[in-house]
Amino acid sequence: VASSCRAVPSDPAMAAAGLNSSPQLHSVQLEKREAAALAAEADPECRDEFDDFEIFDLIRDIKDPEHPHTLEQLHVAQRALVSVDDLGGRICVQFTPTIPHCSMATLIGLCIRVRLIRSLPPRFKVDVRITPGKHEQEAAINKQLNDKERVMAALENDNLLKVVNQCLEGVGD
Repeated sequence: VASSCRAVPSDPAMAAAGLNSSPQLHSVQLEKREAAALAAEADPECRDEFDDFEIFDLIRDIKDPEHPHTLEQLHVAQRALVSVDDLGGRICVQFTPTIPHCSMATLIGLCIRVRLIRSLPPRFKVDVRITPGKHEQEAAINKQLNDKERVMAALENDNLLKVVNQCLEGVGD
């Protein structure tokens, strides 16, 4: 299994639009969190420590906005690209678009950010970033995704929020 998807778009019109018409699919991890860890999380008396697997588990089933596949299946989201400093209250999630000029990269990052905002306690500072060197507009997209005011403004757009909610539909249920 390759470490990232670098499928060449087969449709020139889709490629020109920054879309990947035939992404490479990867097998999903069968690893699940242990019952003892899940029980500890449910205990209101116990402080819930977050780790990379728990964060990955929150985002792995987000649906890609242009394909009927999850971010994990497309290798856009990978556990190895998640880092957690529970005591310091910091989480960093990197994601790898399927092609270097992916027009959906900002939307995918927004979906990841929204999923984490909705799922994590407010004690965490969350950074969502494109994996270094994996997108032509990496710096600009990273700036947008980590600007709270831009994210909140984007979520005030009903059409954009509808697309984000569709990508998150069924995730974590």
